[in-house]
Amino acid sequence: MLGMGPAEAPGARAAAKPSAAERPSAERPSVERISFAARSDREGYVVRVHTTGAVGAYGEPQVKSGAIVWKLYNTRADDALRARSVPGPVTRYRAEREGEHLLLRFALAEDAQVEVSAYRDRASDDLLMNVTYAGEGPPVRHVSSGERESGITVPEEGKETAAAGPSSGGTPAETAAGGSTQSTAGARWKFDTVVIDAGHGGKDPGAQAYGLNEKDVVLGIAQKLGGYIEERLSGVDVVYTRDDDRFVTLRNRGRIANEAGAKLFISLHANAARNRSAHGTETYFLGTHKTETARKVMERENSVIQLEDNPDQYEKLTNGVMETLTQSAYMRQSEFLADLVQDQFEHRADRKSRGVKQAGFLVLWAASMPAVLVETGFLTNRSEARFLGSDRGQALIASGIFRAVRDFKKQYEKGLNLASE
Repeated sequence: MLGMGPAEAPGARAAAKPSAAERPSAERPSVERISFAARSDREGYVVRVHTTGAVGAYGEPQVKSGAIVWKLYNTRADDALRARSVPGPVTRYRAEREGEHLLLRFALAEDAQVEVSAYRDRASDDLLMNVTYAGEGPPVRHVSSGERESGITVPEEGKETAAAGPSSGGTPAETAAGGSTQSTAGARWKFDTVVIDAGHGGKDPGAQAYGLNEKDVVLGIAQKLGGYIEERLSGVDVVYTRDDDRFVTLRNRGRIANEAGAKLFISLHANAARNRSAHGTETYFLGTHKTETARKVMERENSVIQLEDNPDQYEKLTNGVMETLTQSAYMRQSEFLADLVQDQFEHRADRKSRGVKQAGFLVLWAASMPAVLVETGFLTNRSEARFLGSDRGQALIASGIFRAVRDFKKQYEKGLNLASE
C-alpha cells in the first residue's frame, strides 16, 4: 500500500523491454499525483492522473463496494506522491501494488452513486477519469478557495473548466457550462457515436492483389457503413479516422476514437495469404493470440508502424504489455460485437465465416472502448477479390456490419453489462 489521499492520486506509464518480472521499477512510468476538476455541467468531476509517461494499458474503472477501482498496467507510484484530504464524492484514495501493476482505489462518500469511464488526455501522457453522478446523487458542490489547494477546481458561473470527457458526446472543452444540478446519466451513456477506421491509407496500400489495394477497398466499405448508420440509426453520429487516401498512425486512430467519445470502434481490413484458395471473413478483438494464423495476421497489420516516424513508441507494448490485455476493459463487449459481425457475414452476406479470434492489434489497444478489427475477406483469392472490389460486395459487407452495430446498440440500451471483472 502506498498512500492515502483524495484529490490527488497516482498516474502511470508504459512497460519496458524485459519481462515484467525482470524490469527495474525505475523503467516503468509512475503516477506523480492526481487532481480533480469540477465539470462545467456541474454533474461530475474529471480526475486527472498525472503520469511521467504514456501508460501502456489500463483497465476500465469499476465501482465496487463504495469505491472506484482502477488498474494501471506496468505502472508504479512516484516517491513524491502524497496523500491529500479532499471534500467531495471521492473522500480519499489508496494506491496498491499488484505485481508490476498499480491498483488505484478511490473511496466514495457514503451515499455517492457514480458512473465512471477512462480515456487518454489528447495533449499529454496523463490519464483522465470521468466521474458522473448517477440516479439521484448529489450535485457537484462549490468549495472554498482554501479547499482548491487540495486539487479540486471549481468553475465560476458560465465558465468552463474540465470537460465531461469523450462519452459526453463531444471533445474535451465542448461541454456546456451550467446545467441541471441533477444527474442526466441516461443521456451521458447514450449510444451516440461510432468510429469507423478504414485501415491503411496514403503511403500504406495494405494488401495488394488482382489490381486492388486494401486501402481503397476498406475505404469504400467504411463510407457505405457510415452512411447506413447515419441514415438508419437515429441519434448516432459517425466519425471516420480517415475519409480519403491519407496515412494515419495506429496510435492516432485510437486517439480519434477516444476524443470523439465513441461507444464502438470498428477497424476495417482485407486479408492476404500465400495460399490463394484461402477465403472467408474473420473478426478480431484485443487479446492474446491463440493460433499461429492469428499471430500472422496480427504481425502483418502491426507492421504498419514501420512506416511511421516513431515506430519505437510501440516497443514496450510489443515486448510484454500486450500479454496483460486479456484482462483489459471492454474485452467481453468486444467479443460480443465480433460474434454479431461474424453471424451477419455468414447469414446476411453469405460469406464463409472463419470465426471470432483474438490477437494483440495495436490499433485496438489505442481505443478505450469496445473495439473490433474486421478482416472482410482475402484479396489474394481471385473470387473474393472480385467480390470485395465490387459495389455490391462492399454494400453487403457494410450491411452486415451495420446490422451487427444495430443489434449491439439494442443490447447496450437494455443495460448491456459485459465488462470484465
